[in-house]
Amino acid sequence: MDFLAIIKAAGIPTTQANLEVIWRDTVAATGSTISNDNVMSPFWRFVTAAVTNPVLWLINFIAVTVMPNSYVKYATGDFLNLLADAVNLTRKTATKTVGSVTFYRIDTGLGITIPLGTIIQTASINGVIYQVKTTLEKTFVGTNLTLLVPVEAVAAGSAYNLAANYYQVLPVPIIGVTAVANGVEWIAAPGADVETDDDLRGRIRNQFGTASSFHTDAVYKSLIAQFQGVAIDAIWFEHNAPRGPGTANAYVLFEFSAPVSTYLLAINQYLTDQGNHGHGDDLIVYQMPEQTKTLVATVWVEKFLSAEEKTQIHDDVVVFINAAFRENKAYSPTLPLPYSRFSFSKLSEEIHNAFPYVHSVSFSLPDIVTAKWIPRLTSLTVTVQDTE
Repeated sequence: MDFLAIIKAAGIPTTQANLEVIWRDTVAATGSTISNDNVMSPFWRFVTAAVTNPVLWLINFIAVTVMPNSYVKYATGDFLNLLADAVNLTRKTATKTVGSVTFYRIDTGLGITIPLGTIIQTASINGVIYQVKTTLEKTFVGTNLTLLVPVEAVAAGSAYNLAANYYQVLPVPIIGVTAVANGVEWIAAPGADVETDDDLRGRIRNQFGTASSFHTDAVYKSLIAQFQGVAIDAIWFEHNAPRGPGTANAYVLFEFSAPVSTYLLAINQYLTDQGNHGHGDDLIVYQMPEQTKTLVATVWVEKFLSAEEKTQIHDDVVVFINAAFRENKAYSPTLPLPYSRFSFSKLSEEIHNAFPYVHSVSFSLPDIVTAKWIPRLTSLTVTVQDTE
């Protein structure tokens, strides 16, 4: 919204020329005998410096800062924080990913200890290497070939919520350890970025629906969305009494591999065991169901590219497609949502925009039309070919 135009429409002068006309009319109305109207007149130069410019600064400050930040729709940053505080909300802060990775060995006769602070990292993902570190010293016991060790991301942020088998590199080898990897449900508590203005704005709007004395959808959305990694617009309800009268389900779409056994348990305990539910209500929170897909993509590139460049495009496209299916956050493609159509032509367009040397892309699947589920990839094969 153009707040400066609103001020102007109210008859308030918003330009130097308009203000000078008013000043001159005001001076003339007082019967002043000043007759030097030249722009270089010391009097008018003083008026411009001491009056006109400060008035213009004030008008622009009101139009650009004060008025927009008085409304939830337009407010940003600290101003939006103030509006959130007015409805008893605070912006969610950044957190580190917490979880566990599995270390593997073959020789059971060798005593192996994983030191505190051991770094496990990914291969380069769009030029970035993500690392987690162990938070506890642990030792292989008996004849066990695997050892689950708790880890924490080295920095805060949702980008560390990677899918299974991304953390597989030991930059400093440990004698006897043959492999390391994060499993499917390796996350105990998700990492999160500082809550965006849009996400906080959504929670503020939802908050106005929680004033009822009944536990409506808005109330449950507010309760669930206060957890890290849960966006207010990523919650869907099933109201058809799935377990009988007074029962409902909530389905949360996570932007990472959801730690079903731990994190969802904490959310449900908060609602049920801690009494944060309506009288007689029975609400269970689930992860949004998934359907697995196998995808083959063929990428045609320009012939003049070197073998190294083609390999790099292959690796980048693999990461890009995986990002579209919530395996990583190295890129920002359009993501599939429940009750919608995931367009592969749109994904192809985004690949073209990201990688100029890609001439064409084809996919083995048609558009994916979802219901109460989202697609996940169990297998992705990308082949790079020269353009004919």
